[in-house]
Amino acid sequence: MPQPYRKEFREDVVRVACNREPGVPLEQVAADFGAPRASSTRWLRRTDIDEGARPGTTSSESAGLREARGRVRMREQESEVLRRAAACLPQANLPAK
Repeated sequence: MPQPYRKEFREDVVRVACNREPGVPLEQVAADFGAPRASSTRWLRRTDIDEGARPGTTSSESAGLREARGRVRMREQESEVLRRAAACLPQANLPAK
């Protein structure tokens, strides 16, 4: 898997892309930085969403959802362990036949 671009690099590409002169395509800006056009487009879209210019889930909301999903997954695993342990306990206390 390729290494993700540093946050500062992404911010530089977005800043230059937003301030580019009319007639300069995004492909040229991306090529100047050596970044893929698709990544540059995604970074611009994410910036628009974070700034409220476009509807969608902001980066902070996405991070919160990701964290919440992790906590839910952990609780489900804990619940499964406790359920299995509870199922074994009554059998361990039975008298031998």
